[in-house]
Amino acid sequence: MANQKKKNLTPVMQEYQQFAKEREVKRPVLKNCLNAFITGGIICLIGQAIQMFFMYYFNFTTLTAGNPTVATMIFISMLLTGFGIYDRIAQFGGAGSAIPVTGFGNAVISAAIEHRTEGFVLGVGGNMFKLAGSVIMFGVFSAFVFATIKTILITWGGL
Repeated sequence: MANQKKKNLTPVMQEYQQFAKEREVKRPVLKNCLNAFITGGIICLIGQAIQMFFMYYFNFTTLTAGNPTVATMIFISMLLTGFGIYDRIAQFGGAGSAIPVTGFGNAVISAAIEHRTEGFVLGVGGNMFKLAGSVIMFGVFSAFVFATIKTILITWGGL
């Protein structure tokens, strides 16, 4: 297929493609993966420390400490996004900074910051969940599907 496409190109186009291919910047894939792993690990470590804080100082259990931990992580990522720090973390860590909770907070607040000049209601309120809306919708839908499957398996399978 690639040879067929090459045949349709003029010699000048083929020469340009060769020129561009020779000068294309190679991506450091291993370095990017390592940076993402380290960044994601540090974010998860911070989340674990916050969960332990709630368990130690407020006598939460492992199950009950989850909700305040998630809320705190979202708040921290929103605060860091507002100050422009989270963008630097994302530049270094790439996909590692898109861990669902902190990535969600970043997506919500960046859309709000971007549209603040349009006013609070139509700008911030109307655009805040444009990026995160699909995440919320698919999250709720998948939770419904899995809960339905689990209910059917428990009812019929006796699990």
